[in-house]
Formats: sequence, structure tokens, C-alpha cells
Amino acid sequence: MALAVEVAGKTDVGCVRTNNEDNFGFDSRYGIFVVCDGMGGQAAGEVASKMGVDILLDYFRNQPSGAAKPSLNGQNGSSAAQSLANAIQLANKTIFQAGQQQNGRNGMGSTMVAALVRGNSLAIANVGDSRIYLVRQGTIQQLTQDHSLVMEQVRRGYITLEQAQQSEMQNIILRALGSEEAVEADIEDLVALPGDVLVMASDGLTRYVPDEDILRIVHGPTGLQQACGELVRKARECGGDDNITCLLVRIVDRPWYQKILGKLFFGGPQWQNSI
Repeated sequence: MALAVEVAGKTDVGCVRTNNEDNFGFDSRYGIFVVCDGMGGQAAGEVASKMGVDILLDYFRNQPSGAAKPSLNGQNGSSAAQSLANAIQLANKTIFQAGQQQNGRNGMGSTMVAALVRGNSLAIANVGDSRIYLVRQGTIQQLTQDHSLVMEQVRRGYITLEQAQQSEMQNIILRALGSEEAVEADIEDLVALPGDVLVMASDGLTRYVPDEDILRIVHGPTGLQQACGELVRKARECGGDDNITCLLVRIVDRPWYQKILGKLFFGGPQWQNSI
């Protein structure tokens, strides 16, 4: 059986904001998926998050097959993880320089979560407080750690998770693309299994929708696009005072003969999401 991906995404301005600073994108031909949540005045956050998505996707579209340079920040890992690290450093540098050069955009930045799927190999990356969850065999697990002030206080034992969820400082993040010339991204290699679903989301969703509700909705009988819509509706119902974005990626089996037939009769595009 050949592994393939099914993907759906949705972004929403929420109930309070007038503009959407979230962006998401994917190219299943190259197995790359990304969600960014921007920050900065005069629509600068919107610009930063779009730059983050576009640069990451273009990096993998333009990378020769199988090529992976040594990681720019010295991180070890698979070639996929190294490529992801390099792409994130490029996005960070570009956003930082744009913020320095353009009036009104100084200090603009963006969070980022990204996933790179190659066969049954999965590399994930995180900067900021957007999240990636793994839904597997009826369970949900948060794969990323929030780079936020309150979650750092929780990890150090200064406050409880319940106190963090009620804190007025939830929006203070400790790492972001574009804040400095270099950024430290958390990058991890994992193994993907058929039936796995990655939930990639901005904090406008995860702050309001509990893990058990995310699991119930994603694990339900509806398709991925309907699940995205239901997750966004749930976040809006629970407050929705921020932009809301989710990207769902399901790993599936595809019979080998379907891949061959797709190339014979349709020239390949219908099966470009084979991985």
C-alpha cells in the first residue's frame, strides 16, 4: 500500500477582529503543510504570516528531490527535519529584514507550525503558540510546546494550567518569526501511521476548544472539510475573540494500482498527493 494524504483547511476572522492575520497553506505534492498567526500593527501581522507560508511552500517546491543542506542552526535530525529547519530560518530572516526596511512594519512577526510528510516519516516544527496535535486510534496528543510566557510559567511550576488558561498574559509569546535575526524552532522527527490525523491550529482555536472536543470532532463521521467548519464554529461559540485557523491532514493507505491508473489515464495530477 502507498501512503497518501487527505487535507482540508479553514480560516475565520472570528467574532471581534476586523482583519485576519492568520494564514495557512499546503502543497501535498511535496508533503508540506503550514499554519501561521501574524502579529504587528497596520496589517503587518497579516503580511508576516503570508510571507511565512509562501516562503516555506516555495522552499520545498524549488528544492531538488532528495536534497538537504546541513541545518543552518546546527540541529540534528533527518534530511526532512534539516530541510524544515533551513526553510524556517529563511522565512525568519526574510520577515525580519522586511520589518526593518519598511515603515510601519518594524517588529512584525508570526508564529508557525509546519509538518513535512515523506512516506511514513513525519517532521514537525514549531515557533510560537500555534499547535500541532496528533489524533491516533481514538486518542489526541499535543505534539508541540507553546513558546508563551504563561506556558513557560506552567512548565517551571510557577502557575497551574488552569491559571494559565485564565491569565490575561496568554498572548505574550517568547519566540516568533521575524522578531530577531535568527530563531530557535522546535523540530522533531516522528513516524506517521495510516489513519493518523494532524490537527494544525492557531491559538484562536486551541484557546477555546478543549482537546476532548477537538478529538470528538476530528474523530467523528464527517469529512475533513466539515470537521474544519465545526471546529471553527465551536471556537466562535466559545468566544472567538481572535482569528481562528485549522488545517487537518490525514494519512491514508492508497492501493498501488490506483496510483498506476491515475498516471495512465489522467497523467498524474489526480494522484499528486501520493507520498
